[in-house]
Amino acid sequence: MQTYLFVLVALLYIGCTFLPSNRRQTIVIIVVTAWLLHGGVLWVDVVGSQKLRVGFSMMLSTTLWVSVAAYWLENRNYTFDGLRVLVLPMAAVAAMLPAIFPGNMMPLDDKSSVFLWHIVISILAYSTLTIAAFHAVLMVLQESRLHTCPGGARGGWFGVALDRLPALLIMEKLLFRLIGFGFALLTLTVLSGMMFSEQLFDKVFKWDHKTIFTMLSWTLFGLLLAGRKWQGWRGRTALGFTLTGFAILLLAYVGSRFVLEVVLHRVFV
Repeated sequence: MQTYLFVLVALLYIGCTFLPSNRRQTIVIIVVTAWLLHGGVLWVDVVGSQKLRVGFSMMLSTTLWVSVAAYWLENRNYTFDGLRVLVLPMAAVAAMLPAIFPGNMMPLDDKSSVFLWHIVISILAYSTLTIAAFHAVLMVLQESRLHTCPGGARGGWFGVALDRLPALLIMEKLLFRLIGFGFALLTLTVLSGMMFSEQLFDKVFKWDHKTIFTMLSWTLFGLLLAGRKWQGWRGRTALGFTLTGFAILLLAYVGSRFVLEVVLHRVFV
């Protein structure tokens, strides 16, 4: 049953992608319906009785679920219709992933409430910084298009989507808003991870790949925000820091789980 619901969510996202921009009310209804259904199916699929389903597919699906919400919230203040035809197809693919790669169940009987809060905060942090990275990629493409095709006459549907985005200065302002919020959540992730590690392993840090990559990413995003405040960093410097920090953060969880679950076929908690 859940598989059929995941398929329905994907179809709603895809269908909304191809609606003309003047059908705003219809777009609102479909996006909200798909988003609520996506979240409900994810909750039922991930949260069980004293168990939690984990895996790269759940992380990516949840990330795009949050991304759809962020897209719509920002679209209320700025003209982000171009993001609709870019975000929703990816959300459709991500919605299907849990049905294809179900991951494995983690027992929660011996886990403290600190661990549960750590999971929730870390997912929110990963999701927000994923949106920031996607936003940075769009800015790179948008800037390139301004130089190579100033009239906006070529590029097909993707070029049209880029042309619908707000000006680069507005995009940059929103980028740093996302990074600031994501960095705050990532800081809470690190702190709650320290509490969880101390309770479970009797030491502040368990120096595995996840901890190392997360700390590296946290440092890069912190440097970027500090450079923005005191040195006025922007443009290519900001985009480079954002994409590098995100790539490292991706390796900390989603990338490693994909390799272990799909490539090496290992089941773990």
